[in-house]
Amino acid sequence: MKTMAMQAKTASIQMAEASSETKNKALQVLIDLLCRERETILEANRLDLAETKLTGPMLERLSLEGRLKGIIGDLKEVLELPDPIGETFEKKRLPNGLHLCKRRTPLGVLGVIYESRPNVTLDISALAIKSGNSVLLRGGAEALHTNRALASLLQRALLAAQLPIRAVQLVDSKDRAKVQELLRLHEEIDLIIPRGSAALQEFCREHSKIPVITGGIGICHLFVDETADLARALDVIANAKMQRPTVCNALDTLLVHKKIAAALIPRVIEKLGIAFRLDPEALRFASGPNCFPACEGDWDTEWLSLVLGVKVVADVHEAIIHIRRHSSGHSDGILTEEPAHRELFLRAVDSAALYVNASTRFTDGGQFGLGSEVAISTQKLHARGPMGLEALTSYKWIVQGDYHVRN
Repeated sequence: MKTMAMQAKTASIQMAEASSETKNKALQVLIDLLCRERETILEANRLDLAETKLTGPMLERLSLEGRLKGIIGDLKEVLELPDPIGETFEKKRLPNGLHLCKRRTPLGVLGVIYESRPNVTLDISALAIKSGNSVLLRGGAEALHTNRALASLLQRALLAAQLPIRAVQLVDSKDRAKVQELLRLHEEIDLIIPRGSAALQEFCREHSKIPVITGGIGICHLFVDETADLARALDVIANAKMQRPTVCNALDTLLVHKKIAAALIPRVIEKLGIAFRLDPEALRFASGPNCFPACEGDWDTEWLSLVLGVKVVADVHEAIIHIRRHSSGHSDGILTEEPAHRELFLRAVDSAALYVNASTRFTDGGQFGLGSEVAISTQKLHARGPMGLEALTSYKWIVQGDYHVRN
């Protein structure tokens, strides 16, 4: 691990010096290789699927079947994005004549630890290449065949663009001790990005000597205000819950204003047809074999399945209190036609992404115009929400003088 990290650090110096044209060439070659060798990748993925003991959401995340076209589309978006490296901003001239600005620079070496999702191998590597960083990838054992195939293509693309192949390296081992080794390499690695379960993220926070970006755990809420358009609200609720229920930005808890509970809750139950966990007030308006009383802990559960919590609240204030108590700080929204309620919600709820009259399913690098994402940070430093190219940069102060000396 130490040798790999040292190689990544050396490669990061070359990556920081690479031109936009060279980095874009690597990404274009990668896209071409993915198109040409699609069946090879899917065969490796099928081997992982055949060997795994995963079930449910984790199994769905492991599969690339039907998803490569979308992943390639995301890579094309990254290719078309402007290169952030070298961008200058916050320019100013001091009274003494010095000219100051900040200039974007790569972070350096990223250590990425993730579970199940082989698409992360491509997403993060593409963003790392474009932003002039190096990356060490430690994917889950369940995706090793797929990750090997993808890492090979990534290194071939780097080689074709005359960039260092050690800028993207896969930790090709199922040994979990490698994760602890990675977390101790603070002299070579600049940032750790864990993508996976809450247990993985907590492990990285506790054991890392390197700054850690955490997030991606979604306990997401929608509050339906008494002024909301109920017919249109139903479509948003259905999309937020049903469009892809196994991901972190899917809806977990629906909060309903008491004045519209009788009108809305039966329609939600009929439209979605899934399992519900309802508080005592919501149960008054619910019936059927798929409706159950909410238990202790349900409001703190990321369902990742076709289960939805439903709670009746007195007003926007009670909705805010519930969200601040139970949200993971990922994605929360309000459906309302009242500007005062909208503004109160936006001021009082402190999540990485807030929605007004829209589905939480939009919290995604591609949907936000970032091309892709390395993670969705629920922290406040140094990045928040979907992390794209700019989130993989730092900056330098540039001070331009005319042989100035300080008095």
